[in-house]
Amino acid sequence: MYNIIWDIRFKTEGVNYSLQTVASIDIECSVDNLSDTAVITLPEAVMNQVLNIGNEVKRGSEVVIKAGYDYELKTEFVGFVQDIVTNDSSLKIMCEDALFLFRKGVKDVELKPTSVPKIAQLLINQIDSSYRLVCDYTINYEKFVIHQATAYDVLKKLAEETKANIYFNTEKKELHIHPPYIEKGGEVIYSLQRNIENSSLEYKKAIDRKVEVIVESTNVAGKVESYTTGTTGGEKITLKVGSVSPGDLPKIANAELIRRSADMYEGTIDTWAIPFVQPTYSAKIKDEDYPEKDGKYYVEAVTTSINESGFKRTVKLGIKVSV
Repeated sequence: MYNIIWDIRFKTEGVNYSLQTVASIDIECSVDNLSDTAVITLPEAVMNQVLNIGNEVKRGSEVVIKAGYDYELKTEFVGFVQDIVTNDSSLKIMCEDALFLFRKGVKDVELKPTSVPKIAQLLINQIDSSYRLVCDYTINYEKFVIHQATAYDVLKKLAEETKANIYFNTEKKELHIHPPYIEKGGEVIYSLQRNIENSSLEYKKAIDRKVEVIVESTNVAGKVESYTTGTTGGEKITLKVGSVSPGDLPKIANAELIRRSADMYEGTIDTWAIPFVQPTYSAKIKDEDYPEKDGKYYVEAVTTSINESGFKRTVKLGIKVSV
């Protein structure tokens, strides 16, 4: 029988602190969210002694969560303490990845012309120049205005308008910006009959999902530019973006079309700590009952829960990336 082991360490003003008592750990990671989050739940008291971590763990403290079986630990989360909440006889340490740092205000500026990587690098230079930009998605803007905004606000706008996957690798101090489903983090193998505890998957075929995507942009002269792709007569999706260069509208439209109309699984599977998996991984699914559904699917999100009941991962799958 496997023994669940965890190791949670904080650093506050250069001083390290290791957490000895934990009731549960819940971690949420997704390529569709700008940030990964973790909630560490502690009992409010142990052996009738009230826990006091206020001197060792504070807002802004660095946190590293490792967990696994029998001392085979994997890094599950790296980030910062966002808040400490007392609730229902327990203490909850709310954590967020490097997006926590980017919730600060940035200078007002009008950029004309510019691009997604230039905007992102501008944010890094103002917030923390030790971070490195990893970007292979160059969407150009004729004009981009930052006014009374935080770096988070700007990244959120970029994600909404360009449909890019924007996320942090806090451990490596990297800000990633990629087209949807391009970044490949690793590979895992699941069998619906062997190493999946529960499944709510529903297979969707592209041929049954007709979608028409229209992207509209207003240029600096006030003229509306548009690009349409997909299947006429299908579900119509209209995206309104800022003054994106007309030549880049197809990139945004095609990214949205793939997200909505490719062969894919909708739903989740519940698995255990092994195999280790993160968003951007490819999950090879084997189904002995329906082999035509076998293939590699993009992992969009992973929710990890560790408590006295066990070590569980809930994996959300996306489009089929290969057979």
